[in-house]
Amino acid sequence: MATRHQVSCINKRGSHYNAHERISHIGGVNPDGKRWKLSEDDAIKAIENGTDQFYVSVGGRTVDVIVANHEGRRKYLKTTADGYSPDNLLSLGECP
Repeated sequence: MATRHQVSCINKRGSHYNAHERISHIGGVNPDGKRWKLSEDDAIKAIENGTDQFYVSVGGRTVDVIVANHEGRRKYLKTTADGYSPDNLLSLGECP
């Protein structure tokens, strides 16, 4: 059974405020208070292998983080559609 983790921060490959920059890392805090951080590639592997699941809670809504592959390009992380824009994942603050 996959372990479920709340994502509370991200890092981008360029400017954090540029919506077109790719995510490089996701992170959060474990129940014991210890911070965790994974590269986007490692998070994608964990989701595809079924070992981990990730989710984002923003504004009282919880959505899953999924692997996407737009038109055969490189895989990337995004949240399931919830009617909000921008993607909840991209709206998170910077990871330390």
